[in-house]
Amino acid sequence: DKKPSARMEPERIREGYLVKKGTVLNSWKVVWVVLSDDAIEYYKKKTDSSPKGMIPLNGAKLITPCQDFSKRTLVFKVSTSKNQDHFFQATHMEEREYWIKDIKRAISCLQGGKKFARKSTRRSIRLPDSVNLSELYVLMRDQDTGIKELKLEKEKKIFNHCFSGSTVIDWLISMEKVRNRAEGLMLATGMMNEGFLQPAGELSKQGSESGAESVLLDQPNAVYYFADSGFFCEGYSSDEDTIMKEEFRGAIIKQGCLLKQGHRRKNWKVRKFILRDDPAYIHYYDPCKGEEDPLGSIHLRGSVVTAVEYVPDAKKYDVNGNLFEIITSDEIHYYLQAATAEERKDWIHAIQTVAKTGK
Repeated sequence: DKKPSARMEPERIREGYLVKKGTVLNSWKVVWVVLSDDAIEYYKKKTDSSPKGMIPLNGAKLITPCQDFSKRTLVFKVSTSKNQDHFFQATHMEEREYWIKDIKRAISCLQGGKKFARKSTRRSIRLPDSVNLSELYVLMRDQDTGIKELKLEKEKKIFNHCFSGSTVIDWLISMEKVRNRAEGLMLATGMMNEGFLQPAGELSKQGSESGAESVLLDQPNAVYYFADSGFFCEGYSSDEDTIMKEEFRGAIIKQGCLLKQGHRRKNWKVRKFILRDDPAYIHYYDPCKGEEDPLGSIHLRGSVVTAVEYVPDAKKYDVNGNLFEIITSDEIHYYLQAATAEERKDWIHAIQTVAKTGK
């Protein structure tokens, strides 16, 4: 018969790669993060058995969005009861939302002395925060009933996948999310503060930096885009630029972190991958830096992607399973490693679909 254990192992609520700011140095590094019901642990590598650090959640506060670093969007801050600040950065919007929801929930369960549960069983007495911005964002992105993404010409540039500030307010009113333009501005400003909407042109950028009540401008000339859309801007310049931009035109199908094996030195590094469709490309980035300069791009048309059990030249300790390989039409091999079997399956499926249908 089972012995009752003195302390149940804390439940692993969520785990994954996040970028973390060094506690001493100002450098940002990718770490493997595990959220349990009473702490956040972070590891240098996913395979490490002991964590590099542990952040107790009892009495901690979560601050989001955190605008201490203007160049870095998607940062949130966990402040411990002893006033130590820890800064984490997610690689994309949706991922940040998941982490924030679960950390908030873990903190409030600890405060109330309850066991962690995603859904509160009894109706919370607190008034609901009347608006769920993540849900609103999903509605805005809806292909049929959402905000239409257009190609707009402004300031001698072409902005792709954009819309104007007034369009956002019009949409909020037409969907009966707000009663008037003033309410619409407040809500849209909330969407910008949370990073769901981003300013695209000079005018909208000035608005967002003004520190005024409403940073979103209700003007036809103020241009915005969705945080995870295929936004890009072209100047009227040489053809070469346009060809270069071509590969970023597709809609984003999937994004997230994977381990990638280097071509020359066979070491594994965490990279952020963005899969786009039509044209079919996967770009990879250093997750600690911005998305201006990809480290590389893989053209997927005619490529083959398969799960593999081992990688030639890989050091045993670097590989934790869940490997897959992309072989491009010109015979370049890319070896990647997902965090879980489920994630490997999803990536393979998504890449296969794009490779077949994309141009």
